[in-house]
Amino acid sequence: MNRTFWKRYVGDRTFYRDLFLLIFPMMVQQGITNLVNLLDNLMVGSLGTAPMSGVAIVNQLFFVYMMTLFGMNSGISIFGAQFYGSGDFKGMRSATRLKLVCSVVITVAFTLGLIAFGPQLIGLFLHETANDAASMALTMESAVAYLKILLWGFPPFMMVMIYSGTLREAGDTMTAMIAGVVAIVVNLTGNYLLIFGNFGFPEMGAAGAALATVLSRWVEMSILMLYAHKNETKFPFFHDLYKSIHIPMDLCKKVAITGLPLFLNEILWSAGTTFVNQNYSLRGLTAVAASNITQTCWQLFTVVMFAMGGAIAIRVGQQLGAGEIQLAKDTNNKMMFFNLIMHLLVGGLLVMSAPWIPHLYNTEPAVRDLACQMLIVAGTALPIHAYIHGAYFTIRSGGKTIVTFLFDCGFTWVASVPISFVLARYTTLPMVAIYAAVQFADAIKLFAAVPMLRSGFWANNVVKDLAGK
Repeated sequence: MNRTFWKRYVGDRTFYRDLFLLIFPMMVQQGITNLVNLLDNLMVGSLGTAPMSGVAIVNQLFFVYMMTLFGMNSGISIFGAQFYGSGDFKGMRSATRLKLVCSVVITVAFTLGLIAFGPQLIGLFLHETANDAASMALTMESAVAYLKILLWGFPPFMMVMIYSGTLREAGDTMTAMIAGVVAIVVNLTGNYLLIFGNFGFPEMGAAGAALATVLSRWVEMSILMLYAHKNETKFPFFHDLYKSIHIPMDLCKKVAITGLPLFLNEILWSAGTTFVNQNYSLRGLTAVAASNITQTCWQLFTVVMFAMGGAIAIRVGQQLGAGEIQLAKDTNNKMMFFNLIMHLLVGGLLVMSAPWIPHLYNTEPAVRDLACQMLIVAGTALPIHAYIHGAYFTIRSGGKTIVTFLFDCGFTWVASVPISFVLARYTTLPMVAIYAAVQFADAIKLFAAVPMLRSGFWANNVVKDLAGK
């Protein structure tokens, strides 16, 4: 039995070497990005709790835009990874064009919506208690200033997501890492100069953080696009990408059937997550600030989780596209087991770090205490979320997007949103108890995820009828 278990769930040296080469660039890029987000958070946080909360609220709105783009790109990337696995570069070009067209529509819609309704949406997160009317006004002022500048970063962010995603589908994770690292240096330098007005630059506060972020995204976009089109021999699917906007109708129909549930999933999931955070905000600015600290630090400890999700989508997707169904199942078993073991360790590290992380922030003791408690909950729940995250990408890689829709956003709106809504509005439970109830509710998904992965129903080739189109 031990030998069977070892063979099923543990790979050899070559397996882990190849896995490391795949996930390492994604981990570095994501890790540095999240570290800079933490430093950015600390810099803005040094201005006080109100500016930090204002930036956090705007980032919740940006999160919905980001996940909408991610959902659309993810639905199409199922086909991109399998096209690449089958050697169909013409199909990859068509898939990339479809990403471009859909991304422009999404970006224009969100930009116009936030210009028209931004202050009203920000106001949904502000709930006045006895002594914080002045703090609320400052929070709104900081949030609006941050949003006005951040909108200029939407177009380059859109292009970065398209190009980095397409390169990853082709197995190139290094270029996106390099572009991300350069952008991060620009962002961090810009933060230092523009938030505080160092070396003669204007002291812009939260607006300076937004401007630094926008500049870094334009730099990142430029690097990715220049590299992709200067290496069209290596990446032939970028050749003549903009020559026309022709996309085969067969591909559009199949993406609509397979990708639309994934697109809707990300919209509804991100909206649900934002609604959960809005429910948390009913506990006042202390809860908003503590949630912001928790979420920023959580991101730093989930770099392996997100890299593993990307690796599953790439490696398993390519093997399915090549028709290697049994190999894809075997690869997934080993990757999922590795993912779980890693996050038992990472979750423990987050729990041990929780008492001192909030002390990095210039904020009130009540905010630090609440953030510490929430980080302990987050670290304890991390292995559950990591396994579910891997299961999501496994099921998605085979095109079973209706299942992922029910599995992900369906659960969010059926369980997470009602739990946070009822507990925040109709009970006197402390914030940490509400947060714990939401985090550990996801354990219910395990009863569906484990049997689904074992059944292998997800292992399908979705591009075999689209060759050469």
